[in-house]
Amino acid sequence: MELTSKVLNGLERLSEALKALQWEKAKVHGVSPMQIQLLLFVADHQPELCNVSSLAREFNVTKATISDAVKALITKEFLEKSASSVDRRSYNVATTKTGRKLVADLSQYARPLLTALDEVEGDRLEETFSTLTQLMYQLNRHGVIQVQRTCFRCAHYEGDRQDQHFCNLLEADLASVEVRLDCPDFQSPEE
Repeated sequence: MELTSKVLNGLERLSEALKALQWEKAKVHGVSPMQIQLLLFVADHQPELCNVSSLAREFNVTKATISDAVKALITKEFLEKSASSVDRRSYNVATTKTGRKLVADLSQYARPLLTALDEVEGDRLEETFSTLTQLMYQLNRHGVIQVQRTCFRCAHYEGDRQDQHFCNLLEADLASVEVRLDCPDFQSPEE
């Protein structure tokens, strides 16, 4: 088996491990893994990214799938609706007080993987991060990953996407490990 196939196999196993860890938490709290992902995302992002259309793009699923998950989370009182300031026909969702308490517990679902990553030597972990950012960028360019708020896709970014990174917004050079995967200040080059 060639090395690229082995890497793909390893990524697939890690993905399965994350899903299994999500299911463990999901069973305890009576939510689905998709609902876990939604709660964690909504708790950590601006309201304009937390509507059905944006969430469907973010998770690469249909609006109906997101709508069903959001309705269930509203019924369970983990999310609440608010009118969109951009589109009167749309609404944003935010976590409730109960939802934020649940998010605090849910955010620990990947603790076993984080513990394992903490045991990887610093240089090797930095190389792994660099490789992952490159993979994500390439997959976005090929349309596999729909939403990409990384430095590499940002209007503020200058660099070679390898070793040299500069953020015009921060007016600073960035080390490879400082490249953001989900930047709150992201601005699309098309804007």
